[in-house]
Amino acid sequence: MSCGNALMDQMDYSGPANRTWAIFLISVLGLFLEMLLIRWIGTEIRIFAYLQNTVLVVCFLGLGLGCFTCRRPIVLPQLLLPLFILTALMAVPFTRIALGSISKLLGVLDDLLIWGAWPSRSPWQTLGSVFLGLTTTFFLMFLILLMFIPIGRLLGRLLDDHPHTIWAYSANVAGSLAGTWLFVLLSMLSQPPVTWFAVLAALTLFFINKSLPRWQLLPVLLAAIVVLSWFAGKNPGLETVWSPYQKLVVKDPRMPEPGHMKMGRNLFNLVLPGVAQKEPESLEQAGTWGDYVLTVNNTGYQGLLNLNTDYVASHPQLFPPEMRGCSQYDIPMLLHPHPRSLLVVGAGTGNDAAGGLRQGVQAITAVEIDPAIISLGKRYHPEKPYDSQKVQLINDDARSFFATSRQKFDVISFSLLDSHTTTAMTNARLDHYVYTRESIAQAKSLLTDGGVMVLSFEAQKPFIADRMAGVLREVFGAAPLAFAVPKSSYGWGGVMFVAGNLEAATQQIAQNPPLASLIGEWQRKRPLAFDYATRITTDDWPYIYLQKPRIPVLYIFLGGMMVLLLLFSHQFLQTPLLIRGWTRVDWHFFFLGAAFLLLEVQNISKASVVLGNTWEVNAVIISGILAMILLANLIAAKFPRMPLAAVYAALVITCLALYLVDISIFAFLPYATKAVIVGGLTTLPMLFSGMVFISSFARVSGKDKALGANLIGALVGALLQSLTFVTGIKALLLVVAGLYVLALLTRPRSSPGLRPLSMPAGG
Repeated sequence: MSCGNALMDQMDYSGPANRTWAIFLISVLGLFLEMLLIRWIGTEIRIFAYLQNTVLVVCFLGLGLGCFTCRRPIVLPQLLLPLFILTALMAVPFTRIALGSISKLLGVLDDLLIWGAWPSRSPWQTLGSVFLGLTTTFFLMFLILLMFIPIGRLLGRLLDDHPHTIWAYSANVAGSLAGTWLFVLLSMLSQPPVTWFAVLAALTLFFINKSLPRWQLLPVLLAAIVVLSWFAGKNPGLETVWSPYQKLVVKDPRMPEPGHMKMGRNLFNLVLPGVAQKEPESLEQAGTWGDYVLTVNNTGYQGLLNLNTDYVASHPQLFPPEMRGCSQYDIPMLLHPHPRSLLVVGAGTGNDAAGGLRQGVQAITAVEIDPAIISLGKRYHPEKPYDSQKVQLINDDARSFFATSRQKFDVISFSLLDSHTTTAMTNARLDHYVYTRESIAQAKSLLTDGGVMVLSFEAQKPFIADRMAGVLREVFGAAPLAFAVPKSSYGWGGVMFVAGNLEAATQQIAQNPPLASLIGEWQRKRPLAFDYATRITTDDWPYIYLQKPRIPVLYIFLGGMMVLLLLFSHQFLQTPLLIRGWTRVDWHFFFLGAAFLLLEVQNISKASVVLGNTWEVNAVIISGILAMILLANLIAAKFPRMPLAAVYAALVITCLALYLVDISIFAFLPYATKAVIVGGLTTLPMLFSGMVFISSFARVSGKDKALGANLIGALVGALLQSLTFVTGIKALLLVVAGLYVLALLTRPRSSPGLRPLSMPAGG
């Protein structure tokens, strides 16, 4: 159904009269809101940091349902009221703490390691925790769904009514690109959520008709959302920084918790005792945390420790004398007879660099992915290690540094790189690719003859320690030395693995009686035994925290909640039950959407291996994908009679070729060169995919329904990527090729020809 110019006469539409401009703006708004929710909810409600695809999938579902129902009234308050409810819940301490505890409740499932999980004491407690966690999660998912239905309705109606399909779809893609970079820019500038919501409010104003009485309160509602987001963003601490990756809060552990937060925590503890964390209650406890504490996404991450010799000696109540000079940050240098150069990856705020300086290392290279953590370390670390001329700071991903560095180091120290978040498009956390067999092999190549590698990790489960030991044994050809360092005022502890020149390291320990005594005591108190039976991590299967290849129960629950959400929206919102009544054309766009999403996952995963897992890489890859779509639109418009059979063949062949080619072989090239090569190779299938999509999209009637089917396909593609937990990441390319074959078999029959890509009169 197409209504032509009647769109502008409908009372429920409010937006720019120029339809192309309206498509561009609603696409900016939709993509910006999607990225805002992924980032904000994933930060404040940590279960979504581990399952970021949850927000993405619900956005796709909302947009798809909106496209399928685009002829129904476009109710803008349906976007704003759920957003108001969500920001209000996050602004109130009690509900904020309750929502933040979902990850602890679902952590009792225990097959996907979640930091700070709540230990269950009985099957009934497990059942109750899971039920409460899933119920709350479903409520949040429903709020997100409601936000995107009006956006999908408006986008679907505008695209269906536009007389120039390619131009309209190009405006949609360009708007998505602009929305992506608008949010990336704000993240790059470390802007807090209140700024994000202010920008969102400004974008929403384009679609508010102030002349209609029932719309006049919407600006007031937008202002309330912005104000609530400011209250929701207030955090007790000395400083809060929203870096491009995460929320960082610097706290003084000796300062009492603010009264409103303490009251909210106490109220929540009355409901679920023991779930809400408590702050240290005494100076002695605070000293164990450090002079300052850095939290990441509301979880303790790092203590900024003052282990200066004079300071330690003057505080005997905090620092036992038997560990002086032998902290976990000093030990790596003590294992080498003459450590002249030190590489620290995951350098954080500077504890490791400070240890190197205390041990007299003359050249220290400190690599840290998050620029905000570096800045906070410079300003807050009590020993000021980053002010030393002996320390070279490098803001980069560890994996990227391994691939590009030509330096050699006597000691390489992997600090505690544990990540609390995944990237927005993949199942991999930020630290996953740092601990694969290929990554450790790259790091080994940077060791000098006789060099020592020390890897510290908070191995919360025995299988994680066994996996780390297995990777080191395979790369170095010998079982590593390992011991568990307990938490103390000297550091937060963790399992320390030693590889490389083990003969020299063992001799150094023997010649240092205090160190030998400490390590012996640690090994007696917590003996570590490895059977090397745990599957090691590789670039194709990088899942550190998963014991064996299988789909975690939480991801299965996610798929079930998607079905429940669809049924719930059908019952209460009268949305259609998807798939029922679909034609071959609907299935065609469904398969294209599923394949395209999986291709995006592949692109980001491959780029992370070769270029690093930085926000710049992810933003550039996503932008490259959207740019390829625009190029595909241009080619389709210039060559409307192109042979689609050849395009399909090229699409499937490039997918299979990428399956066979190991892109990591380009890692040694200069960064700019390999970025062009890797970006070109990984996005090439996107060009052919875009040509297929726009050729089909321009030929069908009911473009709203076609776009809806495409978005539902993307939703299924996002769920299908859970197969990587079993098959590995590369195997997705075979699934992608199969999906494109299915799209070929269901392609539209009619071919009236494409309209030229030109600016239509009047937009």
